Amino acid sequence: MEWLTRMKDALDLIECRMEEPLDINEIAKVAYSSPFHFQRKFHILTGFTVAEYVRRRKLTLAAQELAVSSAKVIDIALKYGYESPEAFAKAFRKAHGITPSAAREPGVKLKAFPRITFHLSLKGDKEMDYRIIDKAAFPVIGKAVRLTCKDGENLREIPKLWGEFKADGSEDKLIITTGAKEILGICMDHTGEDFTYMIAVEGDAASAEFEVRSIPAATWAIFTSVGPMPGAIQQVWQRIYQEWFPATGYEHAGTAEMEVYPPGDPNADDYRCEVWIPIVKK
Repeated sequence: MEWLTRMKDALDLIECRMEEPLDINEIAKVAYSSPFHFQRKFHILTGFTVAEYVRRRKLTLAAQELAVSSAKVIDIALKYGYESPEAFAKAFRKAHGITPSAAREPGVKLKAFPRITFHLSLKGDKEMDYRIIDKAAFPVIGKAVRLTCKDGENLREIPKLWGEFKADGSEDKLIITTGAKEILGICMDHTGEDFTYMIAVEGDAASAEFEVRSIPAATWAIFTSVGPMPGAIQQVWQRIYQEWFPATGYEHAGTAEMEVYPPGDPNADDYRCEVWIPIVKK
């Protein structure tokens, strides 16, 4: 499958560049993807950010060198991108539970983080509900913030934004102002590793407190998630990239994508929400 080849080529490049600074733009280019979408796909498929994966692989390789060579600790630290022996020792101890010097002792136990491989998952034992629709451009109103994928910042900040959105009454105000029932979590304006995340509703009511944006016209693949959040929708995202994209003639269009949350108890076993992905034919 084409996507397997792309991801394999990206991983090959990562492995070849372990002794160099991480260049996410070059890696994403090999995968025929934007830096944002490559990192999003990588995290959804593996559970790790690209930076975290590279860090763990570097510390695995560093431990192997310490165990079998006489190279100085500082030389190995510099080789794998650490600016000082202290920074290297701190990261090494966190990964392996021992100091770099202790890694040279006979019989010492080290932890290896293996290289990741990708494969096509052909399960077929569970239906995946989805539909495809064409939708004209539409306005949304809400709160937007600029984030980055670098060092997994987006994974930490987005849950905080949702907490603030509910706590400060923004959700109730938007629902009352627009009459909308569904809350949208939107990723848009991708440039490099940066993107805009917006919590919004569909509508364009005038407001000094909220921002109005336009979601471009697109063909959308819409996937249904059933179950308690966030586990259920995370599984849907995984299946989209592991099963649906590889098995179809579609790819991500690169424009805004969103999650759609209707009223209800998000912790309930029967809570239903949706993932909307803009798609194009390959």
